[in-house]
Amino acid sequence: MSCATAPPPPRAKHGAKPASPFTFETSDIRMTAGPRTEDDDPPLADTLGYARDLLSRRWPMLAAVTILVAIIGALLISSVPPSYTATARIRLDPSRNPLAGNAQAQRSELTPEAIETEVSAIRSLELATGIARSFGLFADPYFTATLDPAAARSLAVPAAVLSHLSVDRAALAFVLDVRFTAADPVKAATLANAFADGYIERRTQGKLGHAARQSAWFQQRLEELGREASAAETRAAEFRAATGIIEGGSGAGLGTITDQQVAPLASNLASAESDAAAARSNLAAARIQVAHGGLDAVSEVLGSAVIADLRRQRAETLRSRGEVDARYGERHPESIRVRDQLAALDSQLEAESRRVIGALQASAAATDARAASLRGALDRLEQERARSTRDSVTAAALEREAAAKRALYDRMSQLSLDSMQNARLAMAQAEVIERAEPPLQPAAPDRPILYALALFGGVIAGSVTILALDMVGGGFASVEQIQRRLGLPVLATVPVVARGLNPLDLMLERPTVMFAESFRVALAALGRGGGGNRRDATPQVIAIASSLPAEGKSTSAIALARTLALTGTRTLLVDCDTRRASVRQMVRARAPGAGLLEVLRDKAALDDAIQPGDVAGLDHLLVARPSAAGGELLRNGRMEELLATLRARYDHVVLDLPPMVGLADGRLLAAMADATVLVIKWNSTPVPAAVSAVEWLRHDGGHPVGVLFTQVDPATRAAGGMHRYAKRYASYYPAD
Repeated sequence: MSCATAPPPPRAKHGAKPASPFTFETSDIRMTAGPRTEDDDPPLADTLGYARDLLSRRWPMLAAVTILVAIIGALLISSVPPSYTATARIRLDPSRNPLAGNAQAQRSELTPEAIETEVSAIRSLELATGIARSFGLFADPYFTATLDPAAARSLAVPAAVLSHLSVDRAALAFVLDVRFTAADPVKAATLANAFADGYIERRTQGKLGHAARQSAWFQQRLEELGREASAAETRAAEFRAATGIIEGGSGAGLGTITDQQVAPLASNLASAESDAAAARSNLAAARIQVAHGGLDAVSEVLGSAVIADLRRQRAETLRSRGEVDARYGERHPESIRVRDQLAALDSQLEAESRRVIGALQASAAATDARAASLRGALDRLEQERARSTRDSVTAAALEREAAAKRALYDRMSQLSLDSMQNARLAMAQAEVIERAEPPLQPAAPDRPILYALALFGGVIAGSVTILALDMVGGGFASVEQIQRRLGLPVLATVPVVARGLNPLDLMLERPTVMFAESFRVALAALGRGGGGNRRDATPQVIAIASSLPAEGKSTSAIALARTLALTGTRTLLVDCDTRRASVRQMVRARAPGAGLLEVLRDKAALDDAIQPGDVAGLDHLLVARPSAAGGELLRNGRMEELLATLRARYDHVVLDLPPMVGLADGRLLAAMADATVLVIKWNSTPVPAAVSAVEWLRHDGGHPVGVLFTQVDPATRAAGGMHRYAKRYASYYPAD
């Protein structure tokens, strides 16, 4: 079938990055280049798909590592000797002192801190040392086998014994579980009981001994305080007696005799001074009255009973005188007698009045003298009081000292009483409520669980191993990874064929197998899904390249050339890998007498070098004899001229290029092609190598248009999981 020859596309200058004339826009392929973003995070299905692919690819390694780790773990578990744990139980009675004065102190309570203190007492190094000596553990190889010979055995052996002891509180109860682990069940029970009994004994003896020592100290201290209190009280009493200081009544505190005399004396002085002032006032008033009106005007005179009687007699005498004078006359003896009697009464009145005034003067003088006497006495007492103030302060200090020593004595006496009571009463009793019995079953190791853990660890180790190998291997495992890292679409995934089968032979013998179908899919992708004329849409010169050798590049070139030829187009397969020349060994054709190198060297005609292929419409231009110098012929322009000639004669030319990494030939040839298809071997081609190859192709104008994902396990997600749908496609892939 003939077709029009498409003119070669314009060639880009060296070093430029021309745009490819072939653009692929498929709706089912997402092409993303550059770094991965959060939007590219695979969903759970993709993660599970990757895990399934990883298991399908590396399950032998997973199984090997799992079995190896499980066997090693089982051997180690089997080599561990059994150990037995015996448990003794101790009950703590948190009762407080029953003689305590308040209910709060009598309430039963043990704080977590107090319980931890008891746990530390059981795990004390001193108790462990005593038990180790009692039971001969210093010579027991179970505790001494792993000890450093240079270590002090007096400390190392008890520490080793304690390492097998555990003490825990039973839930929230006041019960301690004392567990001891040993290789012998009888020894485990014996030592558990020994620690419980040793704790009880040491605790009881320690508390009683401490209380006895405390009581003796209290007694000694009480004797000292008693002597000090007595001496202080004696000094205070002697000082009071010497200074005249006495103790007052309740609330009166300390005082002196002088203090007791001052108050009544001051009261008497005030009364005397008041009386003296009154007497002086009366005397002054009397004198004023005498000066103005005579003695009769003095109020004390007027108030005198004698003077009142004399005045009465005088009044009667005056009345009698009037009668006598009227009867007898003035010269009558009776009249004279009456007048003499009146004169006598007046003289008595004068004398009595003067006596009253004199009494006032005497009273004033007496009260003044008494007040002066009392004032002098009070002054003397004040002087004595000032002198005794210092003595009072000293006496008060002595009293306070005596009182303090007496209070300290009383307090110490109470503490001594408590101590003696504690010596007779146990405030926090402890007892063994359950003795340890030799266990029937070992506590460790729990072999079934450990075997299961060993198997689980093997699975984990195997999973980590295959994951690490998958990451370190650096190969592409999925279509999405290729598109994300290279920015190229995957034209087709080429499945790996069964071991022992030649995929190229299988393609000729059974053209409907998945291997052959994958290249028809690639050809459809190159032709944009068959839109328009396929021969016009498909690039004319197609270069098949790979990053490294052994990636299926030559097989893919042959298969793609055969697929093109089977579509009815004239196709030529050119082996451009002049160093290996592997295509001539893979196709069904006779060995060429002349090949590509001879044509480029003008040593053979093109028609003589071209041989018919193994399918209709396919010709081969192979390398007759490999040569390391063949790359030099690609730089003299002869290859470009040859391709121009081949473009005119064939609809499609497929170039099998040398590997891109490490060789320059492939980069030069890719720049001469219309499109370059990069072959990537599934789970093998290193990512950095593929990335470098694509960057070089773009830099050199090699027109990379897509990727052939070769040798893909059909069971993996990269192949679309075709094995899961094999029954549905049975009619599409007949057995022939």
